[in-house]
Amino acid sequence: MTTALMVVVVLFSFVSCGRPDTDFVEAVQDRSQTPQLHATDVTTVISDSGITRYRINTPQWDIYDKASQPYWEFPVGVHLERFDEQLKVDANVHCLYAKFLEREQIWELKGNVRATNIQGELFETEQLFWNQRSELIYSDSLIKITKAEYIIVGIGFQSNQEMTKYFVKQTQYVFPVTEE
Repeated sequence: MTTALMVVVVLFSFVSCGRPDTDFVEAVQDRSQTPQLHATDVTTVISDSGITRYRINTPQWDIYDKASQPYWEFPVGVHLERFDEQLKVDANVHCLYAKFLEREQIWELKGNVRATNIQGELFETEQLFWNQRSELIYSDSLIKITKAEYIIVGIGFQSNQEMTKYFVKQTQYVFPVTEE
């Protein structure tokens, strides 16, 4: 029995002493091109004084902290919801791509940007900027604003950050909304 045990131990030592299969990854050459954080399927909430105010959903979130201009990137889009005191969604923003410049405190949203303000007005454009420092939202792109009584189509607009006080730079059309 001792000889058999010894043979088993020797066989296991030969098997276990083999070289493990190891995958090697290339060393990072340019840290400015590599995200410090890469997260997928992110859902997070933001609260103020213990009250949930916002929910953010995104399929991918990358943070480039070593870039010459540090930024966050949401290459597959982002969806933001704002909550009222009863935790009902009262405003939201959706886009197919987003980028946040950290130093400048500017958001750029692109691709099928859709935003609904607390008054229920829908803003649709292909590109939108939000300057958090100046608390302004603006765009030079085609904009369509759907209100309860009419639809405004124009090129470019500027707004407060709640999107409740705004003006369209070059109004192209104003259509009345009819119930049918």
